[in-house]
Amino acid sequence: MNFGIIGCGVIAYTHATALKALEAEDCRLLACCDIVPEKADAFAARHGVPRVYHDDASILADPDVDIVCVCVPSGSHGEVCEMAAKAGKHIVCEKPLEITPERAAAAAALPEKYGVRMQSIHQRRTMPAAIAAREAIRQGKLGKVCLAEADLKYYRDQAYYDSGDWRGTWELDGGGCLMNQGVHGVDLILWMLDAQIDTVYGQAATLSHAIAVEDNAAAVLRMRDGSVCVIESSTSAYPGFSTSFSIYGEKGTIIFNDEGIVEWNFIDPTDAPPRPDRLGEAMGGSKSNVNITIDGHITLLRDMARAVRDGREPMLPPRDAVLAVKVICAVYESSRTGRPVKF
Repeated sequence: MNFGIIGCGVIAYTHATALKALEAEDCRLLACCDIVPEKADAFAARHGVPRVYHDDASILADPDVDIVCVCVPSGSHGEVCEMAAKAGKHIVCEKPLEITPERAAAAAALPEKYGVRMQSIHQRRTMPAAIAAREAIRQGKLGKVCLAEADLKYYRDQAYYDSGDWRGTWELDGGGCLMNQGVHGVDLILWMLDAQIDTVYGQAATLSHAIAVEDNAAAVLRMRDGSVCVIESSTSAYPGFSTSFSIYGEKGTIIFNDEGIVEWNFIDPTDAPPRPDRLGEAMGGSKSNVNITIDGHITLLRDMARAVRDGREPMLPPRDAVLAVKVICAVYESSRTGRPVKF
């Protein structure tokens, strides 16, 4: 299965590294493309990519490219994905799917419209702790969920935002700490809870960077079942902290972060689900959350190749990536208007 990468920026390195790990499974990085020729040439030289292109149309016209990884700035995802779908290429799209709910919904409709397969990248969904937490909630092991929290505190200096003219802009980044860094955590907490949202209250502010978008944000989500979800996000939290998720239910508590399980406590131990970090190597072992970026990309790219071969839908179809964008944009709207947003 031949892959091509469109956009040779920072995240493209992760895709190239993941594909290298999948070479034994007949996945190959055949081509790369960037509209800045020097970036494409340097990326190809570094990763041993045999075919190099300097415009999207050329790589999409290559008949040997089966799947393209869309790694361009967020506000261009929909446009490039549609070009790829029209060309009959299967698609792996980096997060966020797009930067407005309307554009995200249009991108999510591409597979059905053009008859291609499309995988969204939200690699945190592959974390054993997250999978186990979601299953515990669905099985009622926590009882009624009362409160959930996503703590998404990163650090980015001004040089990070100055490194690309698209970073920190509404037009191409779509937002700041929530839309760029926090979107993974927003997606994960919503996926684990699997609850219908009633109301979103949000505040967002630019406090420590010379950028147009927010670098600090907080949101409270009221679910239709009455439970509350709190999301905090920042790129001002020096030196940056482990992303953490907490779920408190009537029957117990689950807390985990990038390093693994922090709390896995249930009132009735006989009815408690097994801790995923104590199931042995089959579930990834006790350090299964540490390298989630590479490991998660490997899992999703492997699944994409198999989905194309088997003619099935991939494990994270684009429609699953729309809700996080919708919630983040609701936080922005609530912050601008000072009023809650009703779903």
